[in-house]
Amino acid sequence: MTIAELAADRVVEGVYAVKTKRKLRTKSGAAYLALELVDTTGRIEARVWNDVELLDGRFGEGDAVRVLGRVEKFRDRLQLDVRSLEASDIDPASLTPAIRRDAEEIAGFLDFLVAEVAHPGLTATVRAVVAEHDLRAFPATPDDHHSYAGGLLEHTVGVATLCRETTQLHPRLRADLLLAASLLHDVGRTIELGRGPAFTVTDEGRLLGHVHLGLRAIEERAQGLSSGQLAELLHCVASHHDARAARTAEAAVLYHANQLDAIAATRRVD
Repeated sequence: MTIAELAADRVVEGVYAVKTKRKLRTKSGAAYLALELVDTTGRIEARVWNDVELLDGRFGEGDAVRVLGRVEKFRDRLQLDVRSLEASDIDPASLTPAIRRDAEEIAGFLDFLVAEVAHPGLTATVRAVVAEHDLRAFPATPDDHHSYAGGLLEHTVGVATLCRETTQLHPRLRADLLLAASLLHDVGRTIELGRGPAFTVTDEGRLLGHVHLGLRAIEERAQGLSSGQLAELLHCVASHHDARAARTAEAAVLYHANQLDAIAATRRVD
C-alpha cells in the first residue's frame, strides 16, 4: 500500500524507503526508533517500539524496507506504529518521492525561460550552469517546500515565472539580470544534497550550505560577464533568503518571489 493510500486505524503492509532514522529514548529510558518513511507518493513518520536492538541493525537511512504496522493519528498527523520490519531487495531509488506534475512539461517551461534571457553573457552562464546540474533529480528543500525529486525544477520555474512577470509590470527592473538570477538561485541544492530517496546532506552541504555552493558553481561557469555584471548576479543569489541583505531592486524582488512560491506551495488552503 502506498503512503498516499494510508488511513488511520488500518493495519497495512508496504515497501518504503527510510529517509531518516534516529534511535531515541522515552521518558522512562526505553529505546525506540523514530523513522521517516517515503515512497513516490509521499512520506510518513513511523515508530518502532519493540525489538529495537534487533531491528536497528537490519537497515539504515536510504534503504528499502518491508513494513507491517498500524496507522494511527498523532497530533493530527498520521503515524505508522511498526509491528515488523525487514530489508527489501527493491531499489530504494525507485521509491524516491516524485513530482506529481508532468516533468517534461515543466522542463519545457525552463527551456523557454532560459531562452528569454537576452544578454549574451548571462545566457551563456545560465545555460552552462543548468546543463551541469540536474534540477529534475533534487528537491527544492529536503523537508519544507517542493521536497521531492523534481521539486527543484518546479520551484525554479515558479520563481523565474514570477520574476519574469514582475519585470513586465515594472520595466525599470533589469529583466535579464533578475531572470538569470532566478533560474540559478537554488542550483546549489544539487551539490548540497545527495540523490533520493533520502536526499542526505553531503559533507559540503553541511559545511557550506546551498547558497555558498550555488555561488561557487556560478563563478566556475560564468561566461562573457564583466566583473560588475558577475557581482550583480552573485549578489542576487547570495541574498535570496535575506531581504535585509538585498542591495538592489532585483535582489529584493528575487527574495520575495522565492518566498511567494514557497508559501503558495505549502500554506494550507481551507
